Amino acid sequence: MALSFAVAAQAIDVFGGLGIALGLGLLVGLQRQAAASSLGGLRTFPIVALLGAVCALLAEAQGGWVVAAGLVGVAAATAMGNAARIERDEGEPGITTEVALLLMYALGAYAMLGSRPAAVALGGTLTVLLHFKAELHGLVERLGARDLRAIMQFALLALVILPVLPDVEFGPYAIFNPQEAWLMVVLIVGLSLAGYIAVRFFGERVGVVTGGLLGGVISSTATTVSWSRRTSDAPETSRMAAMVILIASTVVYGRVLLEVAAVSRGLLPAIAPPVAVLALVMAATAAAMWLRTRGGEEAAPSGGDPTELKAALTFGALYVAVLLAVAWARDQLGARGLYVVSVVSGLTDVDAITLSVSRLSASGSLPEGQAWRLIVIAVLSNLAFKGGLAAVLGSPRLRRWVLFTFAVQLAAGGLVLAFWPR
Repeated sequence: MALSFAVAAQAIDVFGGLGIALGLGLLVGLQRQAAASSLGGLRTFPIVALLGAVCALLAEAQGGWVVAAGLVGVAAATAMGNAARIERDEGEPGITTEVALLLMYALGAYAMLGSRPAAVALGGTLTVLLHFKAELHGLVERLGARDLRAIMQFALLALVILPVLPDVEFGPYAIFNPQEAWLMVVLIVGLSLAGYIAVRFFGERVGVVTGGLLGGVISSTATTVSWSRRTSDAPETSRMAAMVILIASTVVYGRVLLEVAAVSRGLLPAIAPPVAVLALVMAATAAAMWLRTRGGEEAAPSGGDPTELKAALTFGALYVAVLLAVAWARDQLGARGLYVVSVVSGLTDVDAITLSVSRLSASGSLPEGQAWRLIVIAVLSNLAFKGGLAAVLGSPRLRRWVLFTFAVQLAAGGLVLAFWPR
């Protein structure tokens, strides 16, 4: 009886893998058939996927050479088909369908020998890439030289510099880990790059809500400076500018939660509720203002190049400096020293203190209750700093709007810090 159950389970496993291979082949083949590919379509792709699956089954008994031989056979057949197509003068020769066939064979084999969820995900990704050819080409055409340079610089930061940095701790308090510090740089630059590219594809003029959202992703401080200066020349845009600044400052809370989740998931349950309360207060104020300013459009916040190496190095140095300051304050001054560091470092940059405190919490050096309070204090400190910028750089009307709404938020933050359960 036990043997029969084992045989049945093995049969189900085999047919499950074959079914996944067949399904992926049909999916990709359907797309190629719809695209009128002369090399392969609704029949060829599932056949190739099943060939990969069968070769994988044979490899379990005969050895891995069976899979390799099958791949060579598919490559040879594909080359012969492409040569015949060229000879018949059936359009420009290409390699997209050819490479897709080879990948389909590999996915069929992987569905039998490897991770089936990964095979399904890769098959779906292949289908999407094949189907959205025109959209992807159009995306590249819309990217300018500056945009491509920003993307390549991000690749330099994330794929060239990061892997070669040593993953060891040294320095005072053993808090400096080069690879970990640079990973924080990559995280922040990646967030800013996403906002930068989004601005490019939303166009030069966007609605104020979108402008505020993108401004918060790029830099809420830079957005505050940009819109405040604008109102000094055009006071009639003050209410609209205040709304954009408010929305950008609301996005900061989401950005903080994302950074905490990336560095210290254990801290997330402790910080998410109080941050959510503050975000809701800010969002409610922004919604009330939106009802009075909707319909207007202004230029989107552009910001500078978020992937510039100098800016990345500056943030990396700031992150390490905050990390060292927090460790020193904890050692020499106790809890009160940490709060001073949080206030000062949060004035101009929330990201560095958020990541530093999150890392210390993840390592067990800071209790979660104290860690989330330090981050919230930094956010409120940054909010006060942006309010000061708006008051100095903006019009009198902007000053009244921003100071009132930020005062409400600071009061809410004070109440959360004072009365939230420890």
